[in-house]
Amino acid sequence: MTERLKGKRALVTAAGQGIGRATALAMHAEGATVYACDRDEHLLAQLPVSSLLIPIAMDSTIQNDINRVSETVNNVDILFNGVGWVHVGSILDCDIEDWQRGLEINVTSMYRMIRALLPSMISNGGGSIINMSSIQSSVRGFPGRASYGASKAAVIGLTKSVAADYAQNQIRCNAICPSAVDSPSMRERIQKMPDPKEAYKNFSARQPLGRMGQPEEIASLAVYLGSNESSFVTGTAVVIDGGAIS
Repeated sequence: MTERLKGKRALVTAAGQGIGRATALAMHAEGATVYACDRDEHLLAQLPVSSLLIPIAMDSTIQNDINRVSETVNNVDILFNGVGWVHVGSILDCDIEDWQRGLEINVTSMYRMIRALLPSMISNGGGSIINMSSIQSSVRGFPGRASYGASKAAVIGLTKSVAADYAQNQIRCNAICPSAVDSPSMRERIQKMPDPKEAYKNFSARQPLGRMGQPEEIASLAVYLGSNESSFVTGTAVVIDGGAIS
């Protein structure tokens, strides 16, 4: 690796598996001190042992957890908000409990994390906030994703608002919008479908490249957005989708 993040401190949520884990490992490999946060301590225990990769048990939907971590881990340069949940169904399939759960996990967790860490970023002269959104958002509507699409559209709105409000403080805030990614959570959803093999083929075929994305490919974009290479990039929703919406 090239140590593109050497000397930087990054906090990564949902770091136990999938895109979050790949991002934590990629940022660590590029020289950052990474605070890898996840509510699942078993998954955190499977991360490589390193003095610069610090696992922390935290649920980013619980304010007391965030307060505890932000009091210990301060002065971060990069915040990667990776927590997410997918509800499958139209608006008529989504009861109020699932609607509120989608907003709490997909949007409010990011609101909580940004509010907790933004003041120290401002005091330190700047930082990079990276929020996981999706092409299933304000980018494009997809069948059966009413709750998920609405929450991920809200992530883009939050991202652009933070970018506009704090640009003068050298705070950059960007969203990543992938298409289908071959992650453990995706595999779990596929296995619950009537024909998992056919479902996997269909998810892969959505992308003109003929496959789903890999967590490491999304992590590479996150590294770029966290690095000084992207110092003129803020307020964007970066699509990484294998051509799915082209």
